[in-house]
Amino acid sequence: MQIRSHLGFIGAAIVLASAGGAYAQNLTITNARILDGTGKVIERGAVVVRDGKIVSVSATAPTTTSGRTINAGGKTVMPAFVEGHRHLVTGDAAQWLTQRAAPQFQQFLEAGFTTVLAAIDPPQVVEARKRIEAGQMKGPRLYVGTFLPVAGATGPPPNGDPARTDPARGPLPTTPAPAVARDATIKAVESAKQTGYDYLKVVLNTTQNGPEVETLKLIVAEGKKHNMPTIVHAVSVRDTLAALEAKPDMLVHTPHIGSLGDDPAAVKKIVDAKIPMTSTLAVFVPHFDTNGAALFRDGQPFPWQTLSSAGQGPVNARLLWEAGLVYGYGTDTQWPPKETLADELRALRLVFSPQDIVKIITKNAAAATLHGSEFGTLEPGKLADIVIIDGDPMRDSEALLKVVTTIKAGQVVFEK
Repeated sequence: MQIRSHLGFIGAAIVLASAGGAYAQNLTITNARILDGTGKVIERGAVVVRDGKIVSVSATAPTTTSGRTINAGGKTVMPAFVEGHRHLVTGDAAQWLTQRAAPQFQQFLEAGFTTVLAAIDPPQVVEARKRIEAGQMKGPRLYVGTFLPVAGATGPPPNGDPARTDPARGPLPTTPAPAVARDATIKAVESAKQTGYDYLKVVLNTTQNGPEVETLKLIVAEGKKHNMPTIVHAVSVRDTLAALEAKPDMLVHTPHIGSLGDDPAAVKKIVDAKIPMTSTLAVFVPHFDTNGAALFRDGQPFPWQTLSSAGQGPVNARLLWEAGLVYGYGTDTQWPPKETLADELRALRLVFSPQDIVKIITKNAAAATLHGSEFGTLEPGKLADIVIIDGDPMRDSEALLKVVTTIKAGQVVFEK
């Protein structure tokens, strides 16, 4: 019995070794054009990884190596991508976990994403995260959030995607929304913690003299007790400014309703709050299928009455960027990751340079998820989350769609 177990262990080791070093956490990348994520470019250099973390990034080839060596062949080596606002589960959640999660996660890895923040998803995503961390499933690093209401129900939810008929597009409701009981909010935070969620997510649509901001303040305070950051969905300038009063940890939408160009004081107030924001510009940019049909993120025909947001969002984004806001990549969509990236790039390119976009999808996206000290740049001590790209994204952001290798914490998780 012991011999059989030992042989089984050896066999498993051979299988892992034959997988091209996918489980090795020591590796060296040589002959690379390195973008370290801080703005520094090394035309020919090497990255050394030990125990899943970066130990050196330099123009000097290492004298000794450990583990696998990857010759990048002059291709671009840069930090892996971070998705700062995504929803993973569609349809039946149990079926998603057993049938659709693994291929979906593989799509993220193939697109270059090693970290995903699932802003509002059912507990099955918490289970998926456990399986990834235990090595039972291959996928990106997951952070998961759950929804907490800041006001009582004001009516039945809209049919279909709520972004089609967002109440933030209308005037400020003059009737205050009903309040959520304080005890109910406290218990909801405790339950979220017990379930294993990382973040608390709030959708903020204010009403005149309503309870929304005070409830948000309570959620932020209770979240801090449990080390759970609060992230806020605020899509209008009005609601974004209201959210600042509660001092949440993250804003997950560029305000696309209302012009910040008409209100420089609002720009200053948002930036001075020092709360990072994710882009999500592609929500209101049509997604075109293979026949050229314009679709919304729910797969249904695009609602052209929302199209103004496709222009106002990027304009507001650039104004906030120029004023110094930490602005990171996030999409709030459910298209496959590479298709979503292509859509978000189309929107970002309206107002951002290729150099800006590299920063947005790496360093800033990591900071926006509140994990910038752990990954997002290629610096000694950080997790070795790395992609190799066949192209130069500093000259053409389309190159970000040409990932040939993805490395997560020193493990090769995708090779084209």
